[in-house]
Amino acid sequence: MVLRSAGALLLALTLASCAPPPRYPRDVSFADLPGWTTDRHAEAIPALLASCSAIARLPPDRTLGGEGELARDAGSLGPACAEAATLPPGDAAARAFLERRFRPVALGEGTLTGYFEPELNGSTGRSPRYATPLLARPPELVEADLGTLAPDLRGRRVAGLVREGRLLPFPDREAIMGGALAGRGLELAWVDDPADAFFLQVQGSGRVKLEDGRVLRLGYAGWNGHAYYAIGRALVESGALTRENASMQSIRAWMEQAGPEAAAVLMARNPSYVFFRILPGLPLGTGPVGTLGAPLTPGRSVAVDRTKLPLGLPVWVAGRDPLDGGALRRLAVAQDTGGAIRGLARADLFTGWGEAAAARAGRMREDAAMFLLLPR
Repeated sequence: MVLRSAGALLLALTLASCAPPPRYPRDVSFADLPGWTTDRHAEAIPALLASCSAIARLPPDRTLGGEGELARDAGSLGPACAEAATLPPGDAAARAFLERRFRPVALGEGTLTGYFEPELNGSTGRSPRYATPLLARPPELVEADLGTLAPDLRGRRVAGLVREGRLLPFPDREAIMGGALAGRGLELAWVDDPADAFFLQVQGSGRVKLEDGRVLRLGYAGWNGHAYYAIGRALVESGALTRENASMQSIRAWMEQAGPEAAAVLMARNPSYVFFRILPGLPLGTGPVGTLGAPLTPGRSVAVDRTKLPLGLPVWVAGRDPLDGGALRRLAVAQDTGGAIRGLARADLFTGWGEAAAARAGRMREDAAMFLLLPR
């Protein structure tokens, strides 16, 4: 009897260890979303309405992104957007609307990072203090979505120069910072800190406070086609930082201690270079414009991998706040993309602007469960 019981237990454990891992994406219920009933759902409705406004300008058959069963077009959000515009105030009404108009799909466990809108000091003219340029997109820079040419290359983009009918590499960061594009009038502004300019490019948008009191809002306009390399990785590999303490703050601290020359060498390790455009008329109380064309909402907008997930849809994230260690469980809306955001369960939470937003975003790299809300 004892031997048979032990054998049965061993067989059960063996079968359990051989059980296939959960399949993602997969349908779940709202009860499966950790903390679903505790969020202030009404706070996410303005972000959803901003998505609806941007999507309304698109043809109904325009793809929003996504892969396989998660792919959606602009017309799929029409009924939900129409109802969202008439919602009464309050979290109960918002939650009931979301449960009525959407169905949750589990995406699995992934990584949740954060990004913010930096604030820099700058000038429209060069001076000894303001010597680092922020550049507009050069007119000869060509970008292409390879998926329009070959389905198996869907989601892959390239950028470069066309010469004699061939696409050639564009200058990398080191060449551009060495003056490869100087003297062409591409400078939108000059800032006082090369590290600030570097991290502005990592974030993709920002605010430049000019000497005359004006604030210049800058948004992403393109990149030089070179692959992004995380400079924190170089510091971890060299032993200067550990993976656990690598953050924007610790990288900046290393730069300040190492000095300008060493910092320049480190930043040059990332060959990717971002160009900007001026965003006129954008109110200071509004976030930057994301890939979808809608202004981002602090704490309620996320960047996702558009090849995997459609833009414009609600996303539930369940992770941890890096500052206080508390649970971070909230509804956000997929409104942006990023060069380092790759994978089904991968998101970048927009934290806002200012010092508090920078502190949270710079330290956020958390394991998180993620769910997509698909329109019914």
